[in-house]
Amino acid sequence: MADESSSPQSLPRITEGGRIGQVDATAVPRFAGPPTFARLPRIDEVSDVDVAVLGVPFDAGVSYRPGARFGPAHIRESSRLLRPYNPAQDVSPFAAQQVVDAGDLAVNPFSIDEAVDTIEAGARSVLERAGRVLTLGGDHTITLPLLRAHAAAHGPIAVVHFDAHLDTWDTYFGARYTHGTPFRRASEEGLLDKEACLHVGSRGPLYSAQDLDDDATLGFAIVPSVEMDDLGARGVAERIRDRVGDRPVYASIDIDVLDPGFAPGTGTPETGGLTGRELLAILRSLSTLNLVGADVVEVAPAYDHAEVTGIAASHVAYELLSAMAPR
Repeated sequence: MADESSSPQSLPRITEGGRIGQVDATAVPRFAGPPTFARLPRIDEVSDVDVAVLGVPFDAGVSYRPGARFGPAHIRESSRLLRPYNPAQDVSPFAAQQVVDAGDLAVNPFSIDEAVDTIEAGARSVLERAGRVLTLGGDHTITLPLLRAHAAAHGPIAVVHFDAHLDTWDTYFGARYTHGTPFRRASEEGLLDKEACLHVGSRGPLYSAQDLDDDATLGFAIVPSVEMDDLGARGVAERIRDRVGDRPVYASIDIDVLDPGFAPGTGTPETGGLTGRELLAILRSLSTLNLVGADVVEVAPAYDHAEVTGIAASHVAYELLSAMAPR
């Protein structure tokens, strides 16, 4: 039902089970109103929070195309068409749990070290209020401080990392914190369960075969993009379940795991990626896991067209929120 008194702006909202959901699209056109994620309430508009959607507009760690600092706003704007019921997962994610938009962290664009500390502190603060956090990036540098915050709450984490790239390199130009190094740092810092981490969708050239050896030592198995045709989404889902078991799982989705034809608006595109249908099908399987947090990163709207990448990212986020919903 629509409740016209459920927010300070008196916008008509869909409420169910006492949870305040989206602005009612039958009363307010989707292109109107505040651009929160999926037109959900802000964190200051509710008392109890189950999942917070947090923006981190930061891209000082990129090695090629900049622009992912505008990703959170682009994903939110592209999420206006999301609806309350997800038939693929048979769940209403905004009725089964209270989901809110926690806004953006104010991150220093000139100091990566300071930004990393700010992101960790901000994520810890939001986790004190919400049971889980879904973060919209931003480049992949942000995943390291997010993993620090989540590991502080859950202990070493099983990471399921969807990406064209491994992101376990050591440094770029001497810098330890970049979008190509977060999972090496996370492994070195003891944030990861090294028996349970997995890359999905990796492809493209590497610097040498040593990259693969180093990656395995850091705790990762790999389901490369070239195996998608043989395994299919169901086979990849089984690989993930076999690898992570019942451990706490953090899912990190670099939008460039999709083929550039499905997500052109990203910083380091590689051809031969997953289709949108394949990625969403795999993400739906995470509902059977202990999914404690997630991020969607590397959306760079300057290279997007007609919100193709933003829409893909918003649906990725929607499936993650649906997977987090209690059944």
